[in-house]
Amino acid sequence: MFFNPCYQGKSQAGLMWAALFSGALSVGGCASTEPKDLGATNIAESKTNSVDPYEGFNRSMYGFNMGLDKYLLKPVADGYKFITPDFMETGVTNFFTNLKGINVVLNDFLQGKVSQGASDTGRFLTNSTIGLLGLFDVASDLGMQSNVEDFGQTLAVWGVDQGAYLVLPILGPTTIRDGSASILDRAANPSTYLPGTGIVEGINDRANAEGALNFIDEAALDPYVFTRESFLQYRQNLVNDGKHSAETYDIDVDSAIEDETSSAKPAKAVDKPKRPAGSGSLGPQSSLNPAIGGNATKSDAFENMSQSFEKAEAQFEQAAAKMDEFSSKKKMRRKRR
Repeated sequence: MFFNPCYQGKSQAGLMWAALFSGALSVGGCASTEPKDLGATNIAESKTNSVDPYEGFNRSMYGFNMGLDKYLLKPVADGYKFITPDFMETGVTNFFTNLKGINVVLNDFLQGKVSQGASDTGRFLTNSTIGLLGLFDVASDLGMQSNVEDFGQTLAVWGVDQGAYLVLPILGPTTIRDGSASILDRAANPSTYLPGTGIVEGINDRANAEGALNFIDEAALDPYVFTRESFLQYRQNLVNDGKHSAETYDIDVDSAIEDETSSAKPAKAVDKPKRPAGSGSLGPQSSLNPAIGGNATKSDAFENMSQSFEKAEAQFEQAAAKMDEFSSKKKMRRKRR
């Protein structure tokens, strides 16, 4: 969770945090009193077991990493943020991101992305020269796109399966494929051979991840499952270059969390009393709230919501038209005077 090689500075790390945030949006739909489809649950469990066969070990490592983060890494990162000016933090992030640009260029060509490789080469050379060894991200100001490529993605393009999900001490979440490829990533990174730079890079990465880690703790019912699903979907998104594939690993975050919590607290089916038709109060079964009550579906809820927005928009346009008419009449009266 902490120093994974795929997190490449604030600009690239934003992809990961975006994935986490999108996963959190789906958590809002976890609370439901409707009975779960046992067939869908069994499918989700089989997928989870296949991708995370060492869940017991991974959870223990996750707990170890969280304890280490709480008592060591977070205090150090907080101290670093306190004594380091913002412009210096940005410079450090840019510096390490630029060094990883060598990995990006190598993997561009290994994956056959020649035009992207040429673009990333230009980006690396620009920041290394005009940007003073990468302290300033001049390339982004010039409109050069930033890409994320590593040896794990290259192996995936070559047809290597991701393998089992793993949580490693300090290094955090990975897979067998990506964990093995990270050795090559580190070997190709010049910072590996500079004493002490790995520690500085790790502290800087932890400081940049502060907001996302706090969000996970507050939003997720099971932070372990939340982190696993978000990480795997993020990595798959990188491998597919943002293109969705129905064959890729895709388990709903909220479904996975429900599966984890249902074993601890089995839900009891409760028969709800039916409200009489035409009831005046807006209860759970009201026709004005189909997303919650009765046999209404999610599509009904979205349709109702869109209709409400359309009505509100129409009313707003009418009000704006009346205001324009009123102001024009007022101007005409002033001219007559």
